[in-house]
Amino acid sequence: MTEVGSGTFTFDVEPGWGALPAGISLGWIAAVACDINDHVYVYSRSDLPMIVLDRSGTFLAAWGLEFLEDAHGLFIDAQQTLWCTERETHCVRRCSTDGRLLMTIGTPRRAGADGQPFNLPTDLAVDSQNCLYVTDGYGNNRVHKYSPEGQHLLSWGEPGTGPGQFDLPHCVRIDAEDRVLIADRSNNRIQIFDTDGRYMLEWGGFRQPDTIHIDTDGVIYVAELEQRVSIVDRTGQTLARWGRGERIDAPGEFLGCPHGIWTDSHGDLYVSEVQTNGRLQKFVRRR
Repeated sequence: MTEVGSGTFTFDVEPGWGALPAGISLGWIAAVACDINDHVYVYSRSDLPMIVLDRSGTFLAAWGLEFLEDAHGLFIDAQQTLWCTERETHCVRRCSTDGRLLMTIGTPRRAGADGQPFNLPTDLAVDSQNCLYVTDGYGNNRVHKYSPEGQHLLSWGEPGTGPGQFDLPHCVRIDAEDRVLIADRSNNRIQIFDTDGRYMLEWGGFRQPDTIHIDTDGVIYVAELEQRVSIVDRTGQTLARWGRGERIDAPGEFLGCPHGIWTDSHGDLYVSEVQTNGRLQKFVRRR
């Protein structure tokens, strides 16, 4: 097997993981996430937008064709519901794990006014009080906070490179201390705020961070557009990194661009790619 990472974050690439039934193919895989049963949700720009696999890679289900139109961000909350951020349709869909539509935030196919929700949003996360945070990245350079019921509470951010400014906020995640981590992609950094949008600090040195995942131990995984994965601790110190920063069609490397990232309960890591079709790798953590 191909080995990647280092130290306690050393992984083996599982070859051939996630083979799909005949007649099913995937386009760009924008996001991936795992539920408490280690079912893997694969969110792609395909005829079947949501594919569900078990951790061995066996196909379980497919759904979402009726209401999912442009896959971008995916988050599974503590209640085990899925938040699917739809970029081109300017909305977020909350779904059950069996594919029932539970809630929509935003007006589908209608962009918000300048600075208002949503204009090509990118991702969503939930804090300890069940408030929602949406990165409104491609059109607005804003972050919007909502009540658990979907009422808009506040927004922050503007274009720029300074503290609290963004150049494509591409993902939001909330850690155990309710710090709000924003992947500020084109500024090559992660900015950290409190839940009222007040700037706290930032970590630099990333190569266009696309998506963040925080595991149950507080370890932070970052999928970077420029063919790299980074793993850092809660202070931003690097624990492991791999990817040579160029398009390589080989196990452990990235032919496209890492865009989705999540771990399962065993500590195994799943990374999906865009700018190429059907690329999803499983990295099995050594114990």
